[in-house]
Amino acid sequence: MNSGAKGFRAGFLTVGQTARILGVSASTLRLWENVGLVSPARSTGRYRLYDPDLLDVLKRIKYLRDVKKLSVPGIKQILGNRTGPGNANTDHKREIGERLRRMRRNLNLGIAEAARQAGISTGFLSAIELSKANASIATLQRLAATYNSTILDFFEMPRHRMRLIRPDQRRLLKTDSGVRMELLSVGTKMLECMLFRVPPHSGSDGAYSHAGEEFIYMIAGELEIWLDEQDRYLLRKGDSFWFESNLGHRWFNPSDKEAVLIWINTPPTF
Repeated sequence: MNSGAKGFRAGFLTVGQTARILGVSASTLRLWENVGLVSPARSTGRYRLYDPDLLDVLKRIKYLRDVKKLSVPGIKQILGNRTGPGNANTDHKREIGERLRRMRRNLNLGIAEAARQAGISTGFLSAIELSKANASIATLQRLAATYNSTILDFFEMPRHRMRLIRPDQRRLLKTDSGVRMELLSVGTKMLECMLFRVPPHSGSDGAYSHAGEEFIYMIAGELEIWLDEQDRYLLRKGDSFWFESNLGHRWFNPSDKEAVLIWINTPPTF
């Protein structure tokens, strides 16, 4: 790396490194940024930096362009324009970053120690807290475990329990890869129920584990699940599936259609 590129943070890739991984030119990456498809972080020297989650988004953009032959407007529609500036996801990302920073400080954890415990780089955690990077579901779960918390704490939860929740009252958590988790229960003690919407070729972006058991009912689409990197299951519409949460699990939608499913954890440790 040349001397002019000082100030790069651990866990990030440069334009050149990212271009080589994707098999595209650096000018293509700059074009995707200029048209609002992605918003990379910047080093202290103002060099573009690409974190692991953004790399996944770039891979999806390349797939949509090269395989699906979509134009920029078509790609934006598929992505929900979530990576462009000034949209609702920007505010959501800021809320998550601020919440994670408060949780870490409440435990008197330094950022380097918190990152080490979560198994991510210090630079990546700093970027998440500063709203310059998005975390995958796997990363959020590892951070929640590090902070003795759960994914539930990333939702804007009401102060009272709700027995009846209308569709327009659901709390929503959305990742950069477009996975949507809608909270179906508020105030429960023994279970955690969510409606997942997983876009094509998106998923958890890594494995995670925690205490408890999990149940899935497939409403639409397909979902591939790996347990401890040994057992693979492909779930389709109408399938139901359960597993022990302490098994390392990762999941992915391998199809070209959205996967919709009910996902229940008990106790609420996700």
